[in-house]
Amino acid sequence: MTGSEGLNLIIGSLAVLVGVMMFWSLPLLQTRKKVNQLPYLSIIIPARNESGRISPLLQSLQNQSFQSFEVLVVDDHSTDHTATIAESFGAKVLQNKAVDSGSGKSMACWHGALHAKGRWLLFLDADTSLMNAESLICLLSFYQQKGAKGILSLQPYHTVHRLYENLSAIFNIIVIVGMNVYSFWGPRFKTAGSFGPCLLCNKEEYLFTGGHQKILGAVLDDLALGQAFMDKNLPVHCMGGKGIVSFRMYPEGIKSLVEGWCKSFAVGSKSTHPFVMLMTIIWISGSFMTTGALISSISANSLTAMILSSTLYLTYVLQTIQFARRCGNFSRYIFLFHPILFLFFSATFVYSLFQTYILRTVKWKGRNIDV
Repeated sequence: MTGSEGLNLIIGSLAVLVGVMMFWSLPLLQTRKKVNQLPYLSIIIPARNESGRISPLLQSLQNQSFQSFEVLVVDDHSTDHTATIAESFGAKVLQNKAVDSGSGKSMACWHGALHAKGRWLLFLDADTSLMNAESLICLLSFYQQKGAKGILSLQPYHTVHRLYENLSAIFNIIVIVGMNVYSFWGPRFKTAGSFGPCLLCNKEEYLFTGGHQKILGAVLDDLALGQAFMDKNLPVHCMGGKGIVSFRMYPEGIKSLVEGWCKSFAVGSKSTHPFVMLMTIIWISGSFMTTGALISSISANSLTAMILSSTLYLTYVLQTIQFARRCGNFSRYIFLFHPILFLFFSATFVYSLFQTYILRTVKWKGRNIDV
């Protein structure tokens, strides 16, 4: 075994251990059998050209055992049949009046909150869906258990339907890890904010913090809103959505997938704790190191090195599967080729940096958003 092969194996082994510390756990909600009286709820769904994706969410809301809520769909300048579909499910459709670049979703959420009748507000992205009939009551009862204070946000469980959608696996892992609170050290690090696709709060505190109006223009409204609550010393609880809420990301194709991740990753990385960021970099590098060690051992025709490097490579496969399956139903076999997933992530992240710090603008859903 050469020195370079040994170095690759050492760094790869270190990266596996760092990965364990980096993504120690992801807490999930547990269904409670008994709940106290729950207040009336307003469900606010900002929607821009979501005619192809909003129906599963609206159908899942109709299927809930808890029905004491209103559904407000805020149509954010859609050019398709989003409003018509929403009305066919009995939702009340509001028109977002905002026209400023980058303020669309935040202003839509604020507009919906001002028209809300409920004491509690649940913001859901149009591409989400509640996973069973008890999802809503489980979400609400947990918030009640936490004193109905601050924010309860869930990262939806990513459902994959087409092969290319597995390219989002590493992104999903990094999004969750980047919230800072899922490492071995847990709450010792301050959370980076909140998850945006599923976010529950009470209306009084929402208005007290300034809500989405305060963060108009923020590219990452979820992180900014969580920070706004923390600035007022209100708690922010971030949890995994498996069993409660799911989403399917970027079904339109790879172009949409790249645009979607590019608009947020470089900006979002600023909110990640430096130590968590260092662990993330080491873990990502480990994929390439284990691959390099395997290739080198095969080229050198060294049996010992091949056994060690193959074992380490497969360990990385299993670890990445474990992490990814916490986040979504990604195909297990795809992780046999984990270097491709990490390479795609790295290339997209570099492109996101270029858009954010050189071009100073990102594109999403036909809007150019200044960053």
